[in-house]
Amino acid sequence: MTSSRNPMKDKVAIAAAATTGFQPRNTERSRASWAAEACIKVLRDCGLTAADVDGISGSTPPASELQTILGIPEVTWFAEPFIPFVNQLAAAVSAVHSGLCEVALVYHAAYREAWGTASALKDPFRRPSAAGAGVTAGPETIFGGVGYTAWASRYMHEYGVPKEHFGYVAINDRTNAAANPAAAMRKPLTMDDYLSARMIRWPLCMLDMDVPVDGGDAFVVTTAERARDLPHPPVLVQAAALGMVDKHEEDQTPSLRQHGQQVVVETLKAKSDFWIDDVDVYFPYDGFTIITLNWLENVGYCGPGEAGHFIREHWDDKTNRILINGRVPVNPHGGALSEGGTQGSGHVREAVHQLQGLAGDRQVPDARRAIVTAGGFFFNAQGVTLRRD
Repeated sequence: MTSSRNPMKDKVAIAAAATTGFQPRNTERSRASWAAEACIKVLRDCGLTAADVDGISGSTPPASELQTILGIPEVTWFAEPFIPFVNQLAAAVSAVHSGLCEVALVYHAAYREAWGTASALKDPFRRPSAAGAGVTAGPETIFGGVGYTAWASRYMHEYGVPKEHFGYVAINDRTNAAANPAAAMRKPLTMDDYLSARMIRWPLCMLDMDVPVDGGDAFVVTTAERARDLPHPPVLVQAAALGMVDKHEEDQTPSLRQHGQQVVVETLKAKSDFWIDDVDVYFPYDGFTIITLNWLENVGYCGPGEAGHFIREHWDDKTNRILINGRVPVNPHGGALSEGGTQGSGHVREAVHQLQGLAGDRQVPDARRAIVTAGGFFFNAQGVTLRRD
């Protein structure tokens, strides 16, 4: 059942967002050091200190560890939700609205691990036994990349679309990343480059999958009233949603038309005052290109199987990227495929910066509203609607 009840709408704000930038290589730093750097940057940007923080939300490193590193004297609330990042954000927004805390520090550190890149398997500090955060999948599952390649194949079969439709997503991200100094991958990308890239598992190649990176993002979440006294325009959270259907494993998902994305879309539409016709910038998740095509279809830009044709119709040949109706960019920071695989924190951070007018050369003029639809099909579909105060 989808409810329109939303008592915290516009009552909680993201006051600021900061990033360390991302490296597509194994750095000589710990995950905790990246998270701490991002947190220090965002607190300084807000004119706050560790003593102002009374809530912490993040997945890795643990909130307790980060509190010690930053010297936060005491907290009244903390949480360590599983990624993608909207989970951490939704938890913090709920905690602030309920009064469990007033100023929440929300963070995510992306890190190259053995499940994401073979080079991490050779690093003793990044192996699952050392890092304690490895993701494994036995032969009886189609977890992660195997699942998405299977569903990408199904998508092509069911709708009769060519592989080039996935390529548009990768090219759009790479074009946008060129204007983002924090992005890991900024070299221009052509369709020929995409079609000749190394195949991982048909039909997805290296350029269909997010880039494993080291780096971190951090945010300050507080009441709308408190945020108005801080340096940047508050970004109000209209609604957040985490969606699953009853069969949400990769091999059990009923169909391309029945999974977590549809739940998220219906919930956000019911709880928000605006939708895609009023949005100024859109952030569909792109951990795999097939995910982006599905988000475009499910939010209502086009019908099932039509996302590639929709992208082609709204492709700006002059800038070599998607501009919906000639004005709405898609993942202007470069997304997971080019900025780096941040599990959604980069999408939220760029949305905040766009709405605050802080996106530099990527800035959308007078951006007021943004939609972030993070995560994939299965257990991890999420979304948030944001507006400038």
